Amino acid sequence: MIGAFLVVLVLLFMPQSADAQRRSSQADAPKTFRDCSNCPEMVPLPAGEFLMGSPETERGRNKDEGPQRRVSVPAFAAGKYEVTFAEYDACVADGACASKPADEGWGRGRKPAINVSWDDAQAYVSWLSRTTGQPYRLLTEAEWEYAARGQTTVAERALPFSTGRTINYRQANYDANFVYPGGQQGEYRQKTTNVGSFQKNAFGLHDMHGNAWEWVEDCYRPTYEGAPTDGTAVQDATCELRILRGGSWNYHPRLLRSAYRYATPGTIRLNSFGFRVARPL
Repeated sequence: MIGAFLVVLVLLFMPQSADAQRRSSQADAPKTFRDCSNCPEMVPLPAGEFLMGSPETERGRNKDEGPQRRVSVPAFAAGKYEVTFAEYDACVADGACASKPADEGWGRGRKPAINVSWDDAQAYVSWLSRTTGQPYRLLTEAEWEYAARGQTTVAERALPFSTGRTINYRQANYDANFVYPGGQQGEYRQKTTNVGSFQKNAFGLHDMHGNAWEWVEDCYRPTYEGAPTDGTAVQDATCELRILRGGSWNYHPRLLRSAYRYATPGTIRLNSFGFRVARPL
């Protein structure tokens, strides 16, 4: 009896094998889902509260990243990856997306759909909603920053990137001829990479920094004064500028920061512009 008891104790307290640790990690990973075979893979994100924007001391900060404010975000699902060409082309084939964007010779398939405008992204989410019966849309700007930071509680000293105080070329796709303080120069790939080529963040989302800029739902305002604190989008019937987040393959790392905002007309298409989708839970 004593021998058997000792064996149980040893089994309970012995270190996990690498395989066991991997299985445990997989068990703890967010459960993803698809609403159709051609639909983006979605990751449920928990409700949370975060400090949106950047502190005045953050390197590379712009004035439109403030003032910082606490924002409460309800639970929602976000695309695990940026929408791919394979997913976008299904909308084109169905006749719902009028523009078939060029891939610049870099390939389609699992490459992020680029050369898409905000209007093109809206056509895609409308098609996705009709196809699935679910209310797909773009992420709001608050949801995007919450998702990019990968934390559910307010951090008064939120870091510039989900990777920490800096970022390097092994963690994201950007112009690594340039560095953010504390970083290092590295490979400049000069094109998009397959989605999921870099490590996911704490929410299980890939490419929140770099690869392709991501259109969000909001209309741009140059300040957060009076902006919603419940995670909803800023809307304006006469909106002139829309917002992209996250940086891209051909931009400096400073623009990959979680708080950085890029404003441009919603009709513009560039080979660095893509998007990610969301839907309520």
